[in-house]
Amino acid sequence: MTTSERPSRGRGSAIGDGVTWTARWSLRLILVAGGAVLVWLLVGALWSVVLPTLLAVILATVLWPPTAWLRRHRFPPALAAATVLLVGIVLLGLLITLIGTSVAGSVSQIAASATTGIQAIRDWLAGPPLDLGQSQLDEYIQQATAQLQQSVSTIATSVVTGVGGVASGVVTAILTLVLAFLFVKDGPRFLPWIRTVAGDGAGGHVAEVLRRIWKTLGDFIRTQAIVSLVDSVLIGAGLFILGVPLALPLAVLTFLAGFVPIVGAIVAGALGVLVALVSNGFTTALIVLVIIVAVQQIEGNVLQPMLQSRSLGLHSAVVLLAVTGGSTLYGIAGAFLAVPAVAAAAVVLRYLGERVDERTGVAGTPDASSEDPGPATYTDGPTPPEDAVDAPDDEPGEAVEKPG
Repeated sequence: MTTSERPSRGRGSAIGDGVTWTARWSLRLILVAGGAVLVWLLVGALWSVVLPTLLAVILATVLWPPTAWLRRHRFPPALAAATVLLVGIVLLGLLITLIGTSVAGSVSQIAASATTGIQAIRDWLAGPPLDLGQSQLDEYIQQATAQLQQSVSTIATSVVTGVGGVASGVVTAILTLVLAFLFVKDGPRFLPWIRTVAGDGAGGHVAEVLRRIWKTLGDFIRTQAIVSLVDSVLIGAGLFILGVPLALPLAVLTFLAGFVPIVGAIVAGALGVLVALVSNGFTTALIVLVIIVAVQQIEGNVLQPMLQSRSLGLHSAVVLLAVTGGSTLYGIAGAFLAVPAVAAAAVVLRYLGERVDERTGVAGTPDASSEDPGPATYTDGPTPPEDAVDAPDDEPGEAVEKPG
């Protein structure tokens, strides 16, 4: 046998090597899964802290551009952040007041037509195709009343729970605003601080990943705003054409509700149908319902997945599955945070893929076989200035070297 010939191996050796390789990777996957479960349990245990933190980061992506503009015009960081936050709160309050005033001005009109709308529903139920007689309707109403009376204790418990939920929501909202203010005020210091603590090696990689995640979150908010704007314009136009009162306030409410997945669309749509029913009759309400359902289907199945898949670099199927899984696990908050969370995970995976390509020579690095050279300075990215703390022109944490 020459030296160039490889010794023959039996099937048992080949199978054994395959089993060994599978066992090694299985053990690694089990360890990774165990770590993921521990992180999951920790997030669940600290959800009252994690939720306002995540919401504050997302809110900070909205507040940062005007804050950066003020800081470029020599506003102190704290004053710039406080000004933008207070102006945002005032604008939101004025918007809510405008909607409330418009609705309050038409309460008498809606209340006057409420009886007619309810009678129209009863007449429709009594006619074809249901043909429910008056006695049957009265019987169903009595059964519903009896069931309601039997559930008094359950309702009372739910009310108490709801009050506790409202109180918890207020605390979460206040904590979110305070954290958002701090993130916007001290954002540019964060990533340089990470590089100082972790060093140029690991710190550079973490800073670059966080910078990319920050950009992804900003893209997510802009995408949600576009989707909500399209919904509000289409639904508002339909309400205006049909002559439904409060078309403008309902359109604004639809825009705001678009940032709360599932429940926001349901509440805004139900309110529009109710106003159309009591003000314009059953036929108009049915047309409004068809318009709202059609717009929501276009938004949920076409517009939102398409825009989010482009801005976030995620496939439409991934977006749909993320929203479904998030709402199943954590309700409304989970549905809202699912897409940015999955997008952040995708950013991490893409960055790791880039690093693997560099080490294997796929990216054409000068010396792919050498050890990790650590962060290197690239010409297509910003470098950290000496006074990174006083560099408001960049995004929070953007003044970092791009790791190699």
